[in-house]
Amino acid sequence: MLREYGDYFKPQTGVMPLTLKAGSRPLGKSQMIEPRLAGVAPFPQDLRAEHGYDNQADHLSLSPLLMESFLKLSRSIVESSDFNEKTCGVWPSLFVPPATPESLPSVIVIRLRSFLTKAFREPVDEPTLSRYATSALQRIQSGESYTDAMKMMASAAIASPRFLYLRDQPVTEDKADNAADLALASRLSFFLWGSIPDSVLLEKAVNGELSVSQTLEAEVERMLRDERMKRFCDSFPGQWLQLDRIITSTPDTKSWPEFYHSKYRGSMHMMLEPLLLFETILVENRSILEFIDSNYSYQSDYLQSWYQESAQPSRMPVAQVPFKRVLLEDRRLGGVITNAAVMTMTSSANRTKPITRGAWIASVIFNHPPEPPPADVPPLPEKSDEVDIESLTLRERLDAHRENLDCAGCHNRIDPLGFALENYGPTGLWRKHYENGRIVDTAGKLFRKHAFNDIIEFKDAILAEKERFTRAFAGHVLSFALGRELDITDSPALDRITNATIEDHFRIHTLIKEIVLSEPFSQTTQLPEPVAAQLGQ
Repeated sequence: MLREYGDYFKPQTGVMPLTLKAGSRPLGKSQMIEPRLAGVAPFPQDLRAEHGYDNQADHLSLSPLLMESFLKLSRSIVESSDFNEKTCGVWPSLFVPPATPESLPSVIVIRLRSFLTKAFREPVDEPTLSRYATSALQRIQSGESYTDAMKMMASAAIASPRFLYLRDQPVTEDKADNAADLALASRLSFFLWGSIPDSVLLEKAVNGELSVSQTLEAEVERMLRDERMKRFCDSFPGQWLQLDRIITSTPDTKSWPEFYHSKYRGSMHMMLEPLLLFETILVENRSILEFIDSNYSYQSDYLQSWYQESAQPSRMPVAQVPFKRVLLEDRRLGGVITNAAVMTMTSSANRTKPITRGAWIASVIFNHPPEPPPADVPPLPEKSDEVDIESLTLRERLDAHRENLDCAGCHNRIDPLGFALENYGPTGLWRKHYENGRIVDTAGKLFRKHAFNDIIEFKDAILAEKERFTRAFAGHVLSFALGRELDITDSPALDRITNATIEDHFRIHTLIKEIVLSEPFSQTTQLPEPVAAQLGQ
């Protein structure tokens, strides 16, 4: 999600820099100006699960067409004119021909064993290794160069289901003790790094050391301080906050022309603010309560002026936008729920959408999304012969929806959450009155027990329910880590994760460690040998 410039992301330091340059991946080719392999096929995309993440296994499948796309992708990578010793880290150890032709068969076996073990995230079995080595040798004997033959082996490996699938092998009584550790290593690496285990993690798994909780916790700590955590930051927060919705936001061009002073420009600045806040909390191991209320943020000059309603077009290169850490003295700002990105993406072109905002709060902050509305619910009326709609507040106009008994239950739960944000207009700018002069009314009650009159009191109400928010956020991260939706059997583990996080002052590293140490994350299916044998056929 976040494209960095100047290598600002250094989790090993435990500190985010005061100034940095960043861009946003989804917002056009201008954000993708970087070295890349020429001629590589596009990466096949899977759709995101509703109220979930793009790694949820029950929403994914590998159809023949998708499999063919991955095969084309693997071939295009190794056949790219830019695929060489400068762009491929394993080039010397895999693609450079051996010095003596006599050693060719043994060199192929040794090199492929190392490569396939990394690609398949477990020691490669001898029959599989033999097939790859035999194929490579036959290609060379038929006149193909050593390098080209090994390219085809690499292409076949990264198009293999054993590379594409993250799978847990059934554990049997006579199976190697490290089977569970190998599965855990892959699950952990893809959770935090979005990629295969490194040599350190894989070695500990092969030796069966990850089943020791102290070793596992130490590995999590090491991984949290590694720059590869950037992949977690590029994947989880954008999906958790549903920030892809900002891309299709279209505020009225007459009312907010500055939003369009450069294509996607306003969207990009807005999107980066909550993402940089997330990275700061992660890198500095801060409290997750700062997602609700923080006294700092990262803002560009454009975004700062936007909040001050004085945004002006600039000629700053869109690919490299400077952001700086700013102190927020106004609690109406700060956190993820009141930034311009969320306010804009939960509004229409001309007005706010309290129901949409309330549903966003319910889903993202409390992990309790409302049911979809009935299909026969009429749209909000824009005109009426009986009532002067233009003289009404938005709250008054929405009262009609609450008269429908099928809608009343959800509205009673989500409307207070949405109206709490009504002081923020369709692009996140503060307002006290509607265009018709009526005062914006944000009063409500959270969970029918925490009364509030303004956004600051609303934030306080959420913080009064900090245990509930912690459990909700832990549920989001756990679901992402497991690649599936949670169910009732996950509740005991979720309780332990929540309690441990609270005891350590809500620190995000503790939450992540407890997720990795939890039973749902580390458990492996135990099957009798006959059943496991049948599954392996």
